Amino acid sequence: MRRLGWFAAWALLATVAPAQAEFRIGESLPAPQSRLTSDGALEIDWSALTPAGWQPAKALAGVDLSALSDNDPRAKALLQSLRDEFERAPVAKEWEGKRVRIAGFVVTLERNDKGVTEFLLVPYYGACIHMPPPPANQIIHVLPKEPLAFETAIFPVYVKGVLRIAQTHTSEGMAGYRIASAEVEPYPWRRRR
Repeated sequence: MRRLGWFAAWALLATVAPAQAEFRIGESLPAPQSRLTSDGALEIDWSALTPAGWQPAKALAGVDLSALSDNDPRAKALLQSLRDEFERAPVAKEWEGKRVRIAGFVVTLERNDKGVTEFLLVPYYGACIHMPPPPANQIIHVLPKEPLAFETAIFPVYVKGVLRIAQTHTSEGMAGYRIASAEVEPYPWRRRR
């Protein structure tokens, strides 16, 4: 049996929704019930930020990923095509200006002695660090109201604020959305035993 190379594994991971478990690379948090918080923010899931009909996996149609090695020029071209598609991923314009609450993982961009002052919120653990970044419509550039404590930033968080459509290019990935003056709080999770 042939082992998948890094390209095939990444392409497969990028097109399949990760399992909903605790903090393994590529895994996401459980989807919330859409509801209004006590202060009027709508709690949303990451799927709400992807416009209906957008299917980046079309680029992989008919490609036998197991037949491509990591150094295959076709694999490199296909990977670049997917990265380009992810960077220009369309956003869900209906969320512009809406007050939302969304759970995710922190990818630190800037920090000072008080904590994290700028970060990307991503839908699954390890995004942007252990693997190529998710599509731009699955990355939110967050500017918290108060610096986020380092010990909080290593675990999942809720971010609440006004969602804006704003493309931000960072060293960790392209964000399609932004929440400035964001309220950030720890996400309730249970440690594995």
